Amino acid sequence: MCVARGYLNRPDLTGERFLADPFAGEVGARLYRSGDLARFLADGSVEFLGRIDGQVKIRGYRVELGEIEVALCTHPRVKQAAVIAREDDPGDRRLVAYVVLDGPIEHLTAELHRHLTDKVPDYMLPSAFVMLDALPRTPSGKVDRLSLPRPGNRRPELSQAFVAPSPGLSRPWPPCGES
Repeated sequence: MCVARGYLNRPDLTGERFLADPFAGEVGARLYRSGDLARFLADGSVEFLGRIDGQVKIRGYRVELGEIEVALCTHPRVKQAAVIAREDDPGDRRLVAYVVLDGPIEHLTAELHRHLTDKVPDYMLPSAFVMLDALPRTPSGKVDRLSLPRPGNRRPELSQAFVAPSPGLSRPWPPCGES
């Protein structure tokens, strides 16, 4: 019997992730509990519904959203935070942070971005920060992630104005092979 990397001599972890396979005809067959949530459809195919945990995949990286939320909450002005992966435009999946500040709402995007760069890898940095008065809640008191607003395209926190590229160079680039 083969053992997956990281599970050798760890029966507690193995028992948590590898369950007895009720569908297999052989004794000792196992299923791996991946954390994915799915269901069988009437035609027998499987529909992926999401993850049981807060893990998402962004640009090839597995990201635990809770890690980003905890790192955001270490900022002295952040009272609450929620991070989600949004795909408002097809094929453009990005991380968005929703932040409730302690005190008046200000645009602290640049400061929060700098704060996170010391705490999480670059691929875990949200591309947008949305300041809210309060996070929307479900009737049971959990954060209603489906009700979080779409981030706007305005970026008032940028310190420098956009400068368009110049219309052309004073001389054309030399052909390949010349210098």
